[in-house]
Amino acid sequence: MTAPAVHLWRLLKWGRIVARHGALRGIERDPNTPRPVRRLARIARFGARVPEVARYADAFQEIGPAAIKLGQTLATRPDLVGEEAAHDLLRLQDALPPVPFPVIRERIRASLGRPIEEFFTEIEEVPIGAASIAQVHRATTTDGRKVAVKVLRPGIETEFAKAIDTYEWAAAQIEGMGGEAARLRPRLVIETFKRWTARELDLRREAASASELAENMTAEPGYYIPVIDWQRTSGKVMTLEWLDGIKLSNRAALIAAGHDMHELAERLIRAFLRQAISDGFFHADMHQGNLFALPDGRIAAIDFGIMGRIDRRARVWLAEILYGLITGNYKRVAEIHFEAGYVPPHHNVAEFATALRAVGEPMRGLPVKEMSVGSMLDGLFNITRDFDMQTQPHLLLLQKTMVMVEGVSRGLDPDINLWESSAPFIREWIRTELGPEAKIADRLVEDVRTLARLPQLIRNIELRYPAPGGAPPAPPLREIERIRVIGGWRYVAVAMLSAAVTAAATVWMLG
Repeated sequence: MTAPAVHLWRLLKWGRIVARHGALRGIERDPNTPRPVRRLARIARFGARVPEVARYADAFQEIGPAAIKLGQTLATRPDLVGEEAAHDLLRLQDALPPVPFPVIRERIRASLGRPIEEFFTEIEEVPIGAASIAQVHRATTTDGRKVAVKVLRPGIETEFAKAIDTYEWAAAQIEGMGGEAARLRPRLVIETFKRWTARELDLRREAASASELAENMTAEPGYYIPVIDWQRTSGKVMTLEWLDGIKLSNRAALIAAGHDMHELAERLIRAFLRQAISDGFFHADMHQGNLFALPDGRIAAIDFGIMGRIDRRARVWLAEILYGLITGNYKRVAEIHFEAGYVPPHHNVAEFATALRAVGEPMRGLPVKEMSVGSMLDGLFNITRDFDMQTQPHLLLLQKTMVMVEGVSRGLDPDINLWESSAPFIREWIRTELGPEAKIADRLVEDVRTLARLPQLIRNIELRYPAPGGAPPAPPLREIERIRVIGGWRYVAVAMLSAAVTAAATVWMLG
């Protein structure tokens, strides 16, 4: 177990870096910041040359890989870090200098357990991408296929473990201070972050996520997932099909290649909705660098380290909330928040509906290109404090991905509107999942399952209340007060008394 002094030292060291970039000023000025946290921020800032404009992204970039990932997570939480910080953290680039190829080569050999020549005839020494957790090299397999080989950086697991250990400790201290800090549930936020990174640090799990997503997306032929080469994949190395396409960030090249920008944007939105609403399993890192347009017009995705999962009940609530905001049915949206337990029951549903209207109505009057899911989420975050809404970590990835998808879609087609594009899909899904036919089907399935459990239920009852055997019923026994033994000395005393009684009885019988 790490000593508190070590955690404090790490926090002060990181705080010093953050202070040099002017990023502690917001923490000090926020009236909701607990006093001990404000004091620690002042100590970290002492003597530092603070710039006029805070550079949050630069600070996290300098601290290291774990901080980069944490910063990307916090970019989705303006309620936690403030709108200014959240907006600046969107600049975070998950890119670091590459690890020398001899180190990577040995990493591949050790991880796959055999000489590298048995798997690949060629591996390009210069990586095509080097991120905080892994880097990717283009290669050719022994059977002639072009593949991408993703390799974890050496020592990255230990580095993340140390950082997350301190994040957990700090979150526990802050949450224990109560008040606004407790409402934001920092411990749960860090635990969610820990689970996300655990997936990224095991490339077999990332490969499994890609395989599962590919199966789910067979209903969406315009969205492609590269094939995993399982024979060349391990916990630290992942090999997958090489894709030749144009990044969705390169709009000029897409237009020159003859791609339909509006159709690409619509296809991306439909793919996201199918993943998040229909399947409840979605690619949660859908930024422009991870999405490509293939020559045939399909969109291909890569990098499946961060995936989101939502159960059916939450997906139903989510679909109704989105559709209610799209159609302006704020009363129903408010009721869902109370049914889901997102808003404590001591608040008034009608008052919450009015607050939602204040968020939704200003956007409904805007031109299509000015309506924004990101703005809507910011507005919702602003009212969470007034209604004691606790953080819902299972929705953090979804909120982040919605903002990403909208940003990428608008980069392709500035006139695209996520609301209008989503409405037909969500309306049909709600009708299918919540309509009369769906309710009847759900009831039939539930009743059949209940009937199927009846035999086992009867057997359990028989075990609890077995039929009388051949022995006659036992006579009633007189109630005798029992001594409750607490502590070792009473146990010894009772044992000695029992032994004395037994000895006396034996003497009497022998006498």
